Amino acid sequence: MDRHQLCEALSAAGVPAGLYEIADCPGSPGGPRPEDRLYLEEQAGEWVVGVQQRGMRTVLERFPDEDRACRSLYAELTDSSSPPSPPSPLTPEETEELLHDSEGIQRRAREQLARALEAARQPPQGDAGQHSRGDRGR
Repeated sequence: MDRHQLCEALSAAGVPAGLYEIADCPGSPGGPRPEDRLYLEEQAGEWVVGVQQRGMRTVLERFPDEDRACRSLYAELTDSSSPPSPPSPLTPEETEELLHDSEGIQRRAREQLARALEAARQPPQGDAGQHSRGDRGR
């Protein structure tokens, strides 16, 4: 498999073009690519599969030939691209319960948010500060 065949196979598998970057492979027309994506490129006679995150590229694997690199990227994208199965529809009873308890759901969400914010404001607990003071003298 070469990179052109890989592009066709990924398209046929329904993998969104924005999830990967391959030289000479058409991306999603008119749309920006996500900042985080997998990529395939040739570097110094080797084929590299890597990930770009926050503008930084990290090599995941190196391959001696294009075929193995393409197959690896295809497996990575098709394994992780299959969306989870949709949740089963709510029963009429569950729907009714959600509709009638919307205030309770909102109240519990506000309480959880307040607890999370309070925890974020608390200084770290434990003796981490003591260790850092003792390490300065070393």
